[in-house]
Amino acid sequence: MTEVMVVMCTFPDGEKARQIGTHLVERQYAACVNLLPGVESIYQWEGKLCTEAEVMAVFKTTRAAFAQLSAELKVLHPYDQPEIVALPVADGDAGYLRWVTDQARP
Repeated sequence: MTEVMVVMCTFPDGEKARQIGTHLVERQYAACVNLLPGVESIYQWEGKLCTEAEVMAVFKTTRAAFAQLSAELKVLHPYDQPEIVALPVADGDAGYLRWVTDQARP
């Protein structure tokens, strides 16, 4: 198990995802963010079935930086309840994992 985490979060559009993703990388709460357009989300919200086109952001961060990344994401995100799901990275290329831990700092 490494200290690296992958955090997923959906956004209503690419512009907002890019703006917030850039901010979080500049602050070094994340080493990198990948923006995946063309995501279709189907969910229930406040008793209604919803289908939305969204952009998925995949952040690479560390366990130590996750609390700050999550808190900042909640403040900046346009949704009332943003999706913030963190997954631990069990293993990976040692050089890449070292780069992530060097870049993402609390």
